[in-house]
Amino acid sequence: MDIYYMIVLFIFGTILGSFYNVVGDRLPEGKSIVKPSSHCPKCGHKLTPLELIPIFSYLIQKGRCKGCNTKIPIMHPLFEFMSGLLFMLAYISFKLSPELLIALTFISILLIIFISDIEYMIIPDEVLIVGIILLVIEKFCIHGLKPLLISLLDGTICFILMYLLKKFGDFLFKKESMGGGDIKLMFIFGFVLGTPMAIMSIFIGSIIGLPISLIVLSKNASHEIPFGPLLSLGALIILLTKFNFDKFLGLFS
Repeated sequence: MDIYYMIVLFIFGTILGSFYNVVGDRLPEGKSIVKPSSHCPKCGHKLTPLELIPIFSYLIQKGRCKGCNTKIPIMHPLFEFMSGLLFMLAYISFKLSPELLIALTFISILLIIFISDIEYMIIPDEVLIVGIILLVIEKFCIHGLKPLLISLLDGTICFILMYLLKKFGDFLFKKESMGGGDIKLMFIFGFVLGTPMAIMSIFIGSIIGLPISLIVLSKNASHEIPFGPLLSLGALIILLTKFNFDKFLGLFS
């Protein structure tokens, strides 16, 4: 049965990933995520149901629009595959438990942010607001009021810590060191992961992002590096590995 659920979650993830790609692309520009329907941005060709099949549509069309033969960015099928993979990994980590719902909601938020922050350097407030509302409802229904209040406290602590870190960075570099969206995102990290693990995700994301940043800055020193995807990567590693802070500290005792 595990294989069956893994396949189902993977397919479900690719379908949602295709939608999240649209959301992350349109929201920062203030466009509707419903209208117009999916189309080629160059020629306006309306995509048929066959052309909307995640991953396979790219392969069938040989990576080109049927209307104008323009190359379709490889990022689209890769993002759909990544979405499916993350949903499948969430099932492997949490099985068919109530926590799986929270994990999938959290992953969905981060996937949309990944697209919007890379393309526009923006983390849409709409995604954060809808995300935290869903997470609060899920947390309350699954765990009750007291754990919900603890999670809200963790989120608040992480928000304040990230705000203070931003102020220190602004002072140190004499310019804005990070966007407001990154600070708000840390509230969700704290809410889902808890304060210690949310802070750990910053370090993991920073370590992973360091070589990437050095490569990008070596080519263009004025280029800004979106921090949201790096934070998200660290948080996903913490979430899917169920990294335990107490066990981590125990390694040094």
